[in-house]
Amino acid sequence: MKTALRHHPAALALTALLAFAAPAAAGLPAVTVYKTPTCGCCTAWADHLSANGFEVNTIDLPDLGRLKAVAGIDAELASCHTAMVDGYVIEGHVPAGDIERLLADRPPVRGLTVPGMPLGSPGMEGPRAEPYQVLMIDADGGTSVFAEH
Repeated sequence: MKTALRHHPAALALTALLAFAAPAAAGLPAVTVYKTPTCGCCTAWADHLSANGFEVNTIDLPDLGRLKAVAGIDAELASCHTAMVDGYVIEGHVPAGDIERLLADRPPVRGLTVPGMPLGSPGMEGPRAEPYQVLMIDADGGTSVFAEH
């Protein structure tokens, strides 16, 4: 588990959640995606990760509120799905390349988020796209810009 998460008050509960993630066969670590059963954009985002070399394990839950709370994702940082990868939380439509960069750099943070559901982000593709930011969530819950798209 990442050092930053070990110091988070909900670390024990988060450790239990991370236990669902199986190691990938080779290369990139496995990503466990928690989503509601009827969310099509969550499935499209998981497909984006798979297409970019991640092994993806999807777990459908009727409500993600408790999971988000345990992971330290408050309402202003939230999106429709929450994922766990190698000790980091990934919230929302974060591009696979940004996750790869996070895993390569290994900063001592909680993870990454794309709050809301911006058009044009992975899983939200369509005829229109809007600029959006990927935010890095610090161990204390603060944020800073990790990438702009």
